[in-house]
Amino acid sequence: MVNDPIADMLTRIRNAVMVGHESVLMPHSSVKGAIAKILKEQDFIEDYEVVKNKPADMIRLQLKYVGKQPAVLGLERVSRPGLRVYAGKTEIPRVYGGLGVAVVSTSKGIMTGQQAWHMKLGGEILCYVW
Repeated sequence: MVNDPIADMLTRIRNAVMVGHESVLMPHSSVKGAIAKILKEQDFIEDYEVVKNKPADMIRLQLKYVGKQPAVLGLERVSRPGLRVYAGKTEIPRVYGGLGVAVVSTSKGIMTGQQAWHMKLGGEILCYVW
């Protein structure tokens, strides 16, 4: 049983990138699917797919490499079950001066920090990706 599924997802991606795997497999959830969609839109991964299995669905991320360098250089979990981190519409952080992405859970769904800022929404800061 995993207490923090988002942190588990980020750790699986981080570990797969460190050893040079082409893909990584993890249990599927709607939040993980939304994060995977953001990673694909922001060009951090090649693609993702939901694999239908009998006991539980899985999600497979195809990792992206530029030469031998991974597109994902770092992942950081910000808000966690023991300490939730929220930001107002004017307090959305920029990650690495705009080179990274903050993933925010808002009332309109999970989106990047930049999208939330343009829509004038605040929310829970889930993670940073650069």
